[in-house]
Amino acid sequence: MRKDELRIIYMATADFALPSLQSLVEGGYKVVAVVTMPDKPAGRGHKLQASKIKTYALSQGLEVLQPERLKEESFVERLRELQPDLGIVVAFRMLPEVVWALPRLGTINLHGSLLPRYRGAAPIHWAIIRGEQETGVTTFRLKHELDTGDILLQARLPIAPEDNVGKIHDELMHLGAKTLLATVDLFLQDEAPKAQPQTDYDIAPTSAPKLTKENTELHWDRPASELHNQVRGLSPYPAAWCTLTFDGQEPMTFKVLETAVHSDALPSAEHPLGQLILGKHTLEIQTAEGRLEIKVLQPAGKKAMPASAFLNGLRSK
Repeated sequence: MRKDELRIIYMATADFALPSLQSLVEGGYKVVAVVTMPDKPAGRGHKLQASKIKTYALSQGLEVLQPERLKEESFVERLRELQPDLGIVVAFRMLPEVVWALPRLGTINLHGSLLPRYRGAAPIHWAIIRGEQETGVTTFRLKHELDTGDILLQARLPIAPEDNVGKIHDELMHLGAKTLLATVDLFLQDEAPKAQPQTDYDIAPTSAPKLTKENTELHWDRPASELHNQVRGLSPYPAAWCTLTFDGQEPMTFKVLETAVHSDALPSAEHPLGQLILGKHTLEIQTAEGRLEIKVLQPAGKKAMPASAFLNGLRSK
């Protein structure tokens, strides 16, 4: 089969999915429709804003479908009319079987981890939070359980000690596009390409749950190295956060965007757990093991700034 004969339905909303769609279109693949989330209010005026996926799809003359519910009969019927050969999902949402089983050759997913590690909503974040030195992308066949389908291809990416999620996200976004195209090419050569069950991998599955206010908060009863990884894994978005109290001030809430680990000192009578240790230009906190220097922070309602600039402003009051 030629690539301009393979009828593809592309389902995505997040920016992570844009290079993959661009690569398919620019590569001459036949994308017969793009399915994306309905436009959402954004900005101060709460005007409806289209995703970058929708904007690009329309610019290329592609049909765009935006169902409120993925089981809507009118939406499912339109998919049937399009007679898709292959469904592709990238950073979208859970699909009902009536949708993912509809394409003649099934539906594949591009996921931002080396499955079966980090199944779930936030795989890139959690790989860094857990201190992994390597991550990657996986393409796999969709099935009922989340991120458990048989694996088609994987590609690996090292994580450097100071990489944050913003950098790794962008690198995986482009690595994912290359891997997805290679996967689609497998279907051009063989309509039933070989896929390996995740149970064949000698790796224990791990989860990457949705990020919440609770699991993004910094707690000082953990080692500084773990807190540093948490900050890297959440920077720049959605960002780790904490509440600090300075002498004579009300408690203040901050997003923490960049940190460094100093010493392996344990809490003591002089420096108990959670104590702020202020230098002329530095802000450190005593953790369960070592001190964590906050280098860049963002006070609530303000722009991000170096800790030194924040301390200068605090002392000038």
